[in-house]
Amino acid sequence: MPRQIVFHQTGAADVLTIEEQPLQNPGKGEVRIKVAALGLNRAEIMFRMGQYIEQPQFPSSLGYEAAGIVDAVGPGVDNVSVGDRVSTIPAFSMVEYGVYGESVIVPAYAAARYPDNLSPAEGASIWMQYMTAWGALVHYGQLKKSDVVLITAASSSVGLAAIQIAKAAGATAIATTRGADKKQALLDAGADHVIVTNDEDLPGQVMKLTSGNGANMVFDPVAGPMLMALAQASAKGGTIFEYGALAPEATPYPLLEALSKGLTIRGYTLFEITGDPACLARAQQFVYDGLASGQLTPKVDRTFAFDDIVKAHRYMESNRQVGKIVVEV
Repeated sequence: MPRQIVFHQTGAADVLTIEEQPLQNPGKGEVRIKVAALGLNRAEIMFRMGQYIEQPQFPSSLGYEAAGIVDAVGPGVDNVSVGDRVSTIPAFSMVEYGVYGESVIVPAYAAARYPDNLSPAEGASIWMQYMTAWGALVHYGQLKKSDVVLITAASSSVGLAAIQIAKAAGATAIATTRGADKKQALLDAGADHVIVTNDEDLPGQVMKLTSGNGANMVFDPVAGPMLMALAQASAKGGTIFEYGALAPEATPYPLLEALSKGLTIRGYTLFEITGDPACLARAQQFVYDGLASGQLTPKVDRTFAFDDIVKAHRYMESNRQVGKIVVEV
């Protein structure tokens, strides 16, 4: 029987267990995938801890991104076939589906072929990061060459994706990281400037780098008290995209900065894109085109064995990674 990663209560990484479960057959509009690699995401940490936008129902599976081979299709499926090499797009609820397993079932619309030149580890490292950044920066932000984009938590897979997308448009990418140990890696990843927030004044540095104008767009998964600094670093008429809630503290609203600058502070999730078929198709084509041109290149930081899923989650929580954490199955 295939092994699945499940949890029976919220909590630290060691609530994750590996259990054998009967092989399932896909239903109408579903496909089954024999998994080769899993891409980890911060959302799964929050879901495991009961701090996500939806709550698990126990026993719960989890996981948004997997790469593997389709080995069964349900009735009504025509976008992929048995034998296709696919990876999963985060276009479903983890309450209903999860891809942490040796054999998983997902909606057919969430299974997409990925380029032959990518390994399974890379195939499991594309959709969440590039579609998340595309939705905010390109679809909503209408990214253009003259823009300055401030990217926080920039060493994450989504942060690196945002750097690549900003540079592909010819925009200026300012990345932030808490410690100096990741500065060179972010410069090597294409960031025009890197601000080490433990050592430097974030708004002051942004204003210095932009001749006092500030950043047109801010792409931030942290929120919390830092939102005030991001508002101070923003340009007049700028937009702050909040796509996560990693800060343990409350998020005070920077009212005076928002009023004086006419800021837009917008909550945003990937599901605005993946839940809209037209947007999903445009985002998917953008990713395919970027991978083909070489402007988009997924970076895998480290791989773990399936049996080491707890270690993989703990490593993500350590924030030491630069890029995607992958579990090979």
